[in-house]
Amino acid sequence: MRNDQEQAVCTPQPSFSVRRIFALMLRHLYVLRRSWPRLLELMYWPLVQMILWGFVTKFFLGHSDWVAQAAGVLISAVLLWDVLFRANLGVSLPFIEEMWSRNLAQLFISPLRDVELIVALVMMSLVRTLISVTPAAFLALPFFDVWVFQLGVPLLAFFANLLIFGSVIGIGVAALILRFGLGAESLCWLGIFLLAPVSAIYYPVSALPGWLQTIALMLPSAHTFEGMRGVLFDGVFSWSHFWWAAGLNGVMLAAASLFFLHMMKQARIKGLLMQQGE
Repeated sequence: MRNDQEQAVCTPQPSFSVRRIFALMLRHLYVLRRSWPRLLELMYWPLVQMILWGFVTKFFLGHSDWVAQAAGVLISAVLLWDVLFRANLGVSLPFIEEMWSRNLAQLFISPLRDVELIVALVMMSLVRTLISVTPAAFLALPFFDVWVFQLGVPLLAFFANLLIFGSVIGIGVAALILRFGLGAESLCWLGIFLLAPVSAIYYPVSALPGWLQTIALMLPSAHTFEGMRGVLFDGVFSWSHFWWAAGLNGVMLAAASLFFLHMMKQARIKGLLMQQGE
């Protein structure tokens, strides 16, 4: 018996094994099969990029002189889009980092309240967004002769609305990750880019199909970018777009916060706070 075991140990393994390759592939296929966020992510990025740049191309083909009417409109749009993107990550990533370090349970051993956690994440989002966007805004002048601060006081309104909306998305994503675990962490990026085609970042809402225009006007981001173009093209700040964005943000922030609080309550009941981590 012992000789048989020694012979098995000493038997040289093949230098290349198709069987081992398929075994490892099978392991990852099982992971994909059990994780709908991962499957969604595989199909998601090509689809969103195709839709977004398809609308950009279609609009430019019919409005070739559009960019020339306002210097730096695309760069201004990119910088404001990054405010929305960074605000989302500023909420969701710190929350995920707490889960990676298995620190959620320890946090709530302290007197910390759920609402205080939300406020802290939103404030951290503000700090991270300012650190991320400010250097790019200043460097746009020497590199591209674009001074985004020419928007003046309206820039603060645009910034505030996008910061709040980004935080709303981040809070919703954090709630979903709390419920479904770290397998859903890719929602940090999926959620925000899902809204990019209908946020009218690089083209007006009117460039979208009619049914998408209705959806776009239900988003604070679309009203904000429409307001930005109004300032750049016509020199007029649209109070209508501002109040629509602010009102929608208020409703969505309340809804996202309630959703997060509900998920946190469910996590306590099901003992999920002790089960999260890398």
